[in-house]
This record gives sequence, structure tokens and C-alpha cells, in this order.
Amino acid sequence: MHTINIWNKLVVYRHKIILTIIVLLACNMAHAQLFRWVYQNNPNYDTRKVSYGFMIGLHTSAYQVKYSDQFVTPKFDTVHSVMAEFSPGFSLGFLVNMRVNEFVDLRIMPKAGFYTHKLRYTYTDESTDVQFVESTHVELPILLKYKSMRRGNVRMYMVGGVTPGIELSGKNEIKSTSELNIRRTNLQVEGGLGFDFYFPLFKFSQEIRFARGLVNVLGDESNAYTDPISRLNTNTIAVYLIFQ
Repeated sequence: MHTINIWNKLVVYRHKIILTIIVLLACNMAHAQLFRWVYQNNPNYDTRKVSYGFMIGLHTSAYQVKYSDQFVTPKFDTVHSVMAEFSPGFSLGFLVNMRVNEFVDLRIMPKAGFYTHKLRYTYTDESTDVQFVESTHVELPILLKYKSMRRGNVRMYMVGGVTPGIELSGKNEIKSTSELNIRRTNLQVEGGLGFDFYFPLFKFSQEIRFARGLVNVLGDESNAYTDPISRLNTNTIAVYLIFQ
């Protein structure tokens, strides 16, 4: 009997339910059509063969640590762990964008990146020793940008490529007399996604990228900081604001 009552109620209100569904679908379709046919700012912007811009980036970066065979020897039996910690930084640069076809661009983004990397050495007596590596790198990301179709004044895209870099200056702030030796060059692979927003006078992009170092940036100098480690790779998460 209870099931029959529920069915009867559905029959009574079915016209209202159907009408509500039709109204919702009509609203969604109207909204989609409005979004599709909205007035486009700079409708021919992406037909330019070459365009230029500048970017501001905020990032957080850390080393990925691989222990050496010496870490398990009696020489370092007082070292409990070497842990990397993420530290903030920023970058400034320019953009040269070259159109390949309707959906693919080649981007070159020379920039200066300001990095801080931190390694925390923890010992068996519960003491710690933190080492900071501060550096300024000139980097040259070479990226491919794959774009979706433009919807109104918004366009989504994916981006990926490689970024070689070289250190301009560096400073190690160490609590002891030893130093962690870091190489001056690095090579990273990058990937991410973003959105282009078209305005009457310019295009503004918000982008997030993930970068992974391909080479070992640990130097050859032997001391109490470098010997427990065999490899250091950089990991970076960055958000870029791009104006074209």
C-alpha cells in the first residue's frame, strides 16, 4: 500500500516535475548559447604570428633527496635523517609566443628566478642543523601550448616543455663552517595548465606549472653535508600571471 501511495503521488505531480525539468533544461541551453555568443574582445588576437608579453611568478621549491651509501656507515651513525622542506620564491620574465596553428603555440619565456632551498639535518641526539641555499637563476623555458576552442572570452590550455637554467649568484647561509656544494646549472621538465582571459586591450593568463629537475645538482665537494647524499633534484610548483 505504501508503494502504491508513492506512485500515486508521482502521478499527481508528474506534470509539475516534467515542467520543472523542461524549464531547467531551457535555462541551461539559454545560458550556454549566451556564453557561446557573448561579445568577444580581441576576436583576432590569436591569429597573430608572434605576440609578446611579460610574466610574474610565485613558486615553492624543494630538493628531492637520495641518500648515499655512506649514510649507513659508522661515519654518519649520528645522522638520523636529511629532509628537504619547501620554501617560497618568485620569478620575473618576458614572453615570446609564436603561433604554429589554431591550437598549438611555441612559447619562449626567459626569466630570472629567485630560489631558496632548505635541508634539515636531524641527529640522533634530537638536535637539528638547517642549511639554506639561496640562488638566482636565469632560466629559458621552451614550451608547447595546446589550446582548446575559445568560448566567449575564455580559453583553456595545457603547456609543457623543458627549462634549462644557470645560476647568476648564490649564497649559502650555513650554521657551521662546512658548505653544501650545489652545481650552477640545472635542467627541468615542466607541465601545467591555465586559462586565457581576453580583454579589450590585452590578454591575461593564469597558469599553474609543475617542474621536475632532470639532473643531479649536488656538487662534487666532499664534506659532512654532501657525503650522506648522492643526489639532489629540484621540485617546483609555480603559479604564473601572464600579460600579453
